[in-house]
Amino acid sequence: MANPYFDKNPAFNARGGAVPSVPGGTTTAPGTVDAATLEAMYKSPSATSAQTGRMTYDDVIVRTGSLLAVLVAVGAVTYAITPQAPWVWIVGMFVGLGLGLTNAFKKVPSPALILAYGVAQGAFLGGISRMYEDFYDGVVLQAVLATVATFAATLILFRSGKVRVTPKFTRWLLVAMGGYLIFSLVNLVLVWTGVLGGWGMRGGPLGVIIGVVAVAMAAASLLIDFDSIKRGVERGVPARFAWAAAFGLVVTLVWLYVEFLRLLSILRN
Repeated sequence: MANPYFDKNPAFNARGGAVPSVPGGTTTAPGTVDAATLEAMYKSPSATSAQTGRMTYDDVIVRTGSLLAVLVAVGAVTYAITPQAPWVWIVGMFVGLGLGLTNAFKKVPSPALILAYGVAQGAFLGGISRMYEDFYDGVVLQAVLATVATFAATLILFRSGKVRVTPKFTRWLLVAMGGYLIFSLVNLVLVWTGVLGGWGMRGGPLGVIIGVVAVAMAAASLLIDFDSIKRGVERGVPARFAWAAAFGLVVTLVWLYVEFLRLLSILRN
């Protein structure tokens, strides 16, 4: 989704105020630096991100990779034990939802809570993937490949500059996501109460169309995430916000994977 953490946090959004301060910064009173000191400062190497304490793209890549590694490892274990312990992924679903909301509304990211979110989501995805795989052999691998390909395609488009994230684009996506959320909740209630069977309103040709739209929205959300991270790096936000960027990307990737899993299953059905 268009990540709420990115949207409301001044470190990433376009409406943000001052860049969060970095502990350890020093200032020098005007007129106290002589010519020799200025020349030495001019000739010295540029400060690294470790010295400045600012977030870089490498920081985001490392944190995202770490979070995904935790998610995949837990998911693989849950995938294997789901037939014997089907309750694990259900617990993971509710815990992941709670931790996701907690992390989304924290102004300062907590690496421990974000990693805990990765554990919970890994349990959820491992279990639900096993259930889909038991019904539709090979669908999990197809969904994984589709997710990776979509991520790569959106990143290439964003880096090329051919797709721009504008305020109008963001508003359109938020409205579309709101409508999709309402539709999904209504459909879920109708299926759980027995009013509709199977996929509910998501079955048949209509379900395929809705699935394609949902995948398109998730891909568009990735573009917004990339743009938010770019703004954060350019504004020099503290390095600790790389965890927030990783959390935002993983939230969107989980959404994209689940939508692909559902869409491919409907097509197979």
